[in-house]
Parts: sequence; structure tokens; C-alpha cells
Amino acid sequence: MSTLVIVESPTKARTIRNYLPSGYRVEASMGHVRDLPQSASDIPTAVKAEKWAQLGVNVDADFEPVYVVPKDKKKIVTQLKDALKEADELILATDEDREGESISWHLYQLLKPKVPTKRMVFHEITQEAIKKALKNCRNIDEQLVRAQETRRILDRLVGYTLSPLLWKKIAWGLSAGRVQSVAVRLLVTKERQRRAFHEGTYWDLKAYLEKEKAPFTAQLVTLGGTKIANGSDFDPATGQIAAGRNVVLLKEEDAAALQERLTGKTWNVREVEERPVTRKPAPPFTTSTLQQESNRKLRLSARDTMRIAQNLYEQGYITYMRTDSVHLSDQAIAAARSCVESLYGKQYLSPQPRQYTTKSKGAQEAHEAIRPAGSTFRTPQETGLSGRELAVYDLIWKRTVASQMADSRQTQVSIQLQVEDAGFRASGKRIDFPGYLRAYVEGSDDPDAALEDQEVILPSLQVGDHPDCKNLEAIAHETQPPARYSEATLVKTLESEGIGRPSTYASIIGTIIDKGYAQLVNNALIPTFTAFAVTDLLEKHFPDVVDPSFTSKMEQTLDDIATGEAKWLPYLKEFYLGDKGLETLVKERENQIDATKARTVELENLAAKVRIGKYGPYIEVENGEGVVTASIPKDLTPADLDPKQVEVLLRQKTSGPDQLGRHPETGEPIYVKIGAYGPYVQLGDKTDENPKPKQASLPKGVTPETVTFDMAVGLLALPRTLGVHPETGGKIQASLGRFGPYIVHDQGKEGKDYRSLKAADNVLTVSLERALELLSEPKKGRNSSSSKSKAALRELGTHPDDDTPINIYDGPYGPYIKNGKTNVSLPEGQSVEDMTLEKALELLASKVSSGKPTRKSSKSTTAKSKSTTTKTKSTTKSTSKSTSKTSASSAKKSDAED
Repeated sequence: MSTLVIVESPTKARTIRNYLPSGYRVEASMGHVRDLPQSASDIPTAVKAEKWAQLGVNVDADFEPVYVVPKDKKKIVTQLKDALKEADELILATDEDREGESISWHLYQLLKPKVPTKRMVFHEITQEAIKKALKNCRNIDEQLVRAQETRRILDRLVGYTLSPLLWKKIAWGLSAGRVQSVAVRLLVTKERQRRAFHEGTYWDLKAYLEKEKAPFTAQLVTLGGTKIANGSDFDPATGQIAAGRNVVLLKEEDAAALQERLTGKTWNVREVEERPVTRKPAPPFTTSTLQQESNRKLRLSARDTMRIAQNLYEQGYITYMRTDSVHLSDQAIAAARSCVESLYGKQYLSPQPRQYTTKSKGAQEAHEAIRPAGSTFRTPQETGLSGRELAVYDLIWKRTVASQMADSRQTQVSIQLQVEDAGFRASGKRIDFPGYLRAYVEGSDDPDAALEDQEVILPSLQVGDHPDCKNLEAIAHETQPPARYSEATLVKTLESEGIGRPSTYASIIGTIIDKGYAQLVNNALIPTFTAFAVTDLLEKHFPDVVDPSFTSKMEQTLDDIATGEAKWLPYLKEFYLGDKGLETLVKERENQIDATKARTVELENLAAKVRIGKYGPYIEVENGEGVVTASIPKDLTPADLDPKQVEVLLRQKTSGPDQLGRHPETGEPIYVKIGAYGPYVQLGDKTDENPKPKQASLPKGVTPETVTFDMAVGLLALPRTLGVHPETGGKIQASLGRFGPYIVHDQGKEGKDYRSLKAADNVLTVSLERALELLSEPKKGRNSSSSKSKAALRELGTHPDDDTPINIYDGPYGPYIKNGKTNVSLPEGQSVEDMTLEKALELLASKVSSGKPTRKSSKSTTAKSKSTTTKTKSTTKSTSKSTSKTSASSAKKSDAED
């Protein structure tokens, strides 16, 4: 008897194959095999004439979805059908969440098996788990499938109804989404708060004290019995002390006078308080808390975190990574406690096994928290993992083990000191027993270092003691605007508000960035002017769509549909076709929305108008002689655009750019300009004879105000030839590129070898000796053996058939995937960072099966391809999200979901 087992990805298939008896054949579906049409060309001919065809949902016939097999999945479906012909039994072993259930249902509908069919579920890929799952197969859960289908339809209705409106009124290519638009509004609201913020300034004193040669510090807290003002006492709308606050605001002269008055005076200890504090370990990871902590500790995006976790799960290292649950099985608790006892000792074990309760009402994805797989936990060192996979596994391992450790016992120490009429406070912390902190500190990479940071030891002081004051320092403080969202804080906010599903947060944040609604700068999500325009339009005309409470209620209804507490069809009818339904509102409001106003962003205290144009945002001002416009640089944020910045941008258009001087050799003027990509210097004027004058971007940290004439001359002279390599004779140059300053070694036929300059290096002065030193260092994250002539942009892994490497390289027409002699371009809209081994295998397989030529295609073929792409774009109504079928994990998430 032979059994066909179908999972989502080749990696998962390889891992499961190791635990199944002989006679079991495991194949991968590569994620979803059917979905709603993604483009006009996907719509079946039979329904193309229908008015609802572009939606892919027949809203006139009980919202019946139109499912199609995408072109890149047809070969896979054929292969699965062929494999099924040789099987006596079919087991659908996709993931245990709603998406996995849906994939199994679609497979069943497509394959139409005539042999017995079972549904197998498990939350970890270990021998024990697979054996147990084989004995406990079940049928497909139709209720879960219906819940997923309803969510998919709802997301399609929102995305494909609102996005075309944004194209008409603001700009082509924009998208709206059920959760995406709420998330963008959160970013915009925070940026508005920053824009409205008024800075406040206050001063205080810091004392450097000593008792029996033991130093400690104390902060001024009262003066004459009244509290000293700090940042929390200011009104952010005015920059002044908030009404009703009885505090003393110290200005610079006040602080200086008080400093002088207290110098040399006697200090007295008035009160010593010690308070015991017990801290408990955090629960094991859920999807959202893993994304948050990975972002804080490892600086990984939510998308990267989920991709790495997916790989760890499929290789059998961790349990299923899409879960709202903090529950641990008895097996996991025993494994964690065993780790604690063997690595840290019995005293670090919690007295009783800890079990955590899931607080989220909608928790439903999996039955257990994210933890190391198996009945015994491999330590990070035992896994053989490396790089980011090791870092994420280490995080999960530590968090899980720490959850079964003893409480941390600490003592908070507070000492009140008096000098004349000024009250000071010294605060300390003593760790009496570290407990779980020995293994894991939330938000810190190194538990041992974190323990030292947390412990602040004060000398032994008694009431009436007179410590010596060695120094008294006056310190200025400025209140800070509300912090922008990081990926971690945005995920936390979405989850706390009950918006969306944690399993979709990674794709939502990715879409927000990909669609140009936000830039990720220093781990902060900064909304763009386009985000402001879209949010303004939706707030004014479709407030429910961006209302967090409305979206949260919608999420609850979708969960109720999954449990049978709500009916899916009446809900969809009311939401879309009702008197206040989305379709009705769009028809009513479309003619009321003025496109010019929709493209205009109104900002407080700014006379200039900000408009969204074809080539990005720009400012527009009437100066009496007409309208003057100027592009807004991409790095200028909405919160930072003030009248002074507007004046600088417009002056360049009206008065011409600032001239630093004339080049010492050519005599041409050197200008400082500001363009869409930031400030730069330009040599000479743009004329018919000189249509492209030489330009050079200013290095990071250099502004138009600080750039000097000599620096400008040096920048325009780049690239600088430093000399030749003593071994190859190849030329070595220093220059400035898109990603900063670098050096390059021309190795002739072997290609060029690049190295980025370090922060302390200056591209204008770096020497040949320093360049040779940098070139001698190995490239980070690259393996020169992967390509004879150039390094791979990314190494994806090896082909399961022959273990040959699959890498991504940069080519003349953009990045491409290479395996042996087969090359295939990355699909349009697909980034190098988001490409996975599974998707690469799929693309390579499609290329081989189609018999298409490799990258050495003619220019005419390329042009034709581009033309076809353009034509498809013009007739396609795909909207809410860029199609993302990049892996088994992302392939399960819809293009317009959330």
C-alpha cells in the first residue's frame, strides 16, 4: 500500500520524510494551489463580462468566490495529480491553522481523490509528533475553511473596492486594506502628534556623592518642599507646564544659582527605604511577542522573523510559529525544567511547573506557544545552526526555558537626602536572587550583562549620615516628542487593539513599506506624505475603514464565524451591499471627492501646500508672480517639514542654488542643491551642451549648511584612484555610492571586489594602506566560492535533487536566481530579501518545464517582455497588496488580506 502525503514546502517535506515509514511519498504544494484571480488575465473567460469579475467574487450570488489555479502552480497541480494516481491513500498534512486547513480543502477540491483521504495535523515536526499525528487523523474542518474563506472574501472586497478609488483620486498603485489602512493611520496619527508637539526645557541638579569612598549619585526632586518639574509635567501642545501642576520649573539661571548656593553645604540622610520586589518570567512566545522581541533584540523585521521561524519549524527545530497561545504541553514543561536543572541547578527551578493562560479571546491558531521542538530541548550550541537562524532559535530557547525558572527576588532601595531646602533622591537596586534573569532578560541580548546593568548598589547609609558631595552638576533637559512606532511597538498596538491576526502582521508591515506608505529608518516606521493623503481621504469619506474599534469588532465577528456563533453570508451582505455598505458608500462618495484636494496634504502652521504628484510629493506656493513648486526630499519627514525647510527648498527654485565657489581647475561654479534624494553638489550649469553636469551626493551627516568648498571639490573628484594592488596590479579606488562610501579593487576578468568604509574612514582622505587592510578582511555574509566572477547577493540553500547551490546574483537586468546552468529573473515586485528557497525552486522548475531560454536573451525579447508587463499592468485591477507568494508561509496569505 502506498500513501501520498502533501505538505506546503520542500523543506517541510524533506523533514517529515525522515519520520514516515517506507511506502509514504511526501510532496509539496508550494503553498496555496488555488486563489482568487490576481490579475485580469487570470479571470476565467466565462465570467469576464460580469460586472463583478474584477473582484473575483460574485457579490450577486451569495458572494461565491471564483477560484483559479495560478499559472505558476499548474505544473505543481499536474505533478500532484500524477502522484495521486499511484497512491492508495491521500494524507493532507498542511499546517494546523485556518490557512493550512484551507490549503487542504483546496487540494481536495482540485485533486478529487478517489482513494481514502485523511487530514493530519501536528504542531511540531519530530518523530514522536508525526507518529502520533498518523494515528489521530481526522476530516477537513469545514467550519475553519469557511472562516478563512470569509476573511479572504472580506479582504478582497475592501482592497479591490477602495484601491481603484485611490488610483483615481491620489496616485496609481496605491492600496487600501482592512488592517493595512488602520495600521497606516496609526503611523500618521503619531506623526501628527510629533508635528503638533512643542518642546519644553527644564533644568535640574545631579549630585555626585561619596560615603566611605563608595560613590553614588542623587537627583534633585524637591525645592522648598515643592516637586521639581520634569518632562511629565509639560503640556506637549504648548511646551509649557501643564495646567494644575504644582511644581518648580528651574531655568538655566535658577539651576546655576542653586548649584552655587548648595556647594559646600552639609548633606543629611533623611530617610532610607528598602522594598522587596518579586518579578516573574514572561510567558513563552506567541507569534506577535516573538516578532516584537526579535525586532527589539535582533533588529529583525517582522517579515524576516517569520521567514526564519518558518524555516526553523520546517526543519524540526521549533513548534508551529503561528500561534496566539502561551500554553505549554506537559512534555514541553518537563523538557524546559530538565534544561533548567542541568544548566543552572535546582535552586533556579520554579517550585511548581508554570502554566500560562492565553488572554487573547480570539486565540485559535495553534494549541501551544512557540518553543523548541521535541521532548528534550537542544541547546542552541547543539543545533548546528548559524547566523540569524541560530539567533532566533536562541531567543525562543531562552524564553521557553526561563518560563519554568524561579522568580527573581530584588530589593529596591530609595534614599532621601536633604541639603538646606533642596531634597535629593538616590535610587538603587539589589538583586538578591536572579532566578529566571540568569537565562533571559526581556529586551536584552546578554543576561549576564543585563544583570549588571539592572543592579545599582548604594553604600550602606543610615538616617543622620552626612555623605560628602564631590560635585554638583546642573543639567539641561528637553522634552521629547512622542516616539514613532517601531515594528515591535506597532505589532504590540495592533494586537492590544484586537486588529488583524498576529500571523498577518509581518505581511501588513511589509506591504506598508513596499507601497511607499512608510520608510523604515533606524528601526522607526516613518509615514510618508502619501500616507497622510490616503489617511485623510479615508478618514473623511470612509471613517469606519480606518477606525480601530470598528476593525476590532470586524475581527471578532470573523472569529465568531469560525466558531459558528455568527453567520458569514448575512454579515458579508450587510458589510458590502447594505444601505451603509462599502459598495454603496463608494458609489455615493466617488463624485464628491475632489482629486486635487485628495492629493493635497494640509499641515498645521504651514502656508505651503503639499501635493502628491506623479513623481512624488512636492510643495507649492504662490509668491505673487505665480505658483512655485519644489520636490520634497525623500528623507524629509512630515513632522520635520516646517516654514524654514520650505524656504530653503523654494529659494533654490526662485533664486537659484547656493554657490560655494568656482572649481580651481575648470573655473565652473560649484552649487549646493537639494533634490528628491537629498542634498548634493553640482559642477557647472545644466545646458544643451552639458545636459548632465557632474553631481555628488553629500556624505551622511553632512548638510548643505556644513559642506565646505574643499569638501565639494573632493566629492566631485570621486572616484579617487588610491594606487594599485601589490598582488594583482589592479587599480584601487575610493568613491561614494548609494549605500555610502566604499573602496573597489578592479581584478580584471575576476570582477570587482568592494568593501564599505568604516565610520572612522573618510572617503576623501582614505589611504592605499587602509584600503588594502579593508580588502584583506573577508566579506560579511558572502561566499566567494558561490560564483567565480562575483559574489552572491544571497545564498538561498541547495537544490533537494542534487545539492547544488541556489543563489541570487545581480545582473544587467536586475537580480536573478541561479542554479547550475539555469537562471531565472526575480518576478516583478519581488525583493531579494523576501525570496525563499521554496519560491526559488518553484521558479526554477517553471523555467525548466517551459523550456525558456536562460538570461542570454535578445534585447527584442526583453523589450517584448517589458511591453507585455506594461500592458498587463494597465488592465489589471489588483490592489490591496503586492502579490506575495514567496514561500510556504507567505503563499498562504492573500494578496489583499488585511
